[in-house]
Amino acid sequence: MELIPSIDLMGGQVVRLHRGRFDDAVFYSREALGLARTWSSLGARSLHVVDLDGARSGRRENAGTIARVVENTTLAVQVGGGIRDDESLEAVYASGAERAVSGSALAEDPARAGRWIKRYGSGRLVAALDVRAGSEPEVLTRGWVRESGRSLWELLDLLLDQGYRWFLCTDVDRDGMLSGPNTDLYAECVRRAPQASFIASGGVSRADDLEALADTGVAAAVSGKALLEGRISAEEAERCWRGE
Repeated sequence: MELIPSIDLMGGQVVRLHRGRFDDAVFYSREALGLARTWSSLGARSLHVVDLDGARSGRRENAGTIARVVENTTLAVQVGGGIRDDESLEAVYASGAERAVSGSALAEDPARAGRWIKRYGSGRLVAALDVRAGSEPEVLTRGWVRESGRSLWELLDLLLDQGYRWFLCTDVDRDGMLSGPNTDLYAECVRRAPQASFIASGGVSRADDLEALADTGVAAAVSGKALLEGRISAEEAERCWRGE
């Protein structure tokens, strides 16, 4: 399982939210490019970047910051936030990003989802499944503020049928909370769709959580706050990235 460091951007600054609440943002003094270079030097191969302003407004308002990270590191960068139409998707690829992450556009317009996967292929698109967990997990859209009316399993089946194979699944109630990942949710995702590659997001607080996630069968895990605050130390992260 790959550990993917995460950077969330708001107004060009590195931030973390609690459960996706924009009015509860914690701002960090480190700048995005410096963080990306540090993680790359420790052995990270990929980077997950989210334009939070874009997720809320639908416009990629941190495009310049993201482009600098892509241009000045060797990391395979996947970018999400505000990718809701053909123009914004093309802009992400034009920046040099390896993969684009989109949730709202796919959940709200299955025809668009089908068109995109045919045009770009499963290796360059990650479907974001932002979930409020429960007996029937529900997918949220528009920066997690709108209910999609679709269950996780309904949307997963639809996207699998269209050809999607990479999924970023976030338990929104655990995001930024350092409360531990929802391993039951990810294990069920893998059980239902063993042909897919899942990226787990939300709740990672320590290195032991990464071992628990690896046991579920997910392909990767995203960590932002735990890495930013040293709860997963540089030494632990480096061992993970070096495969030790």
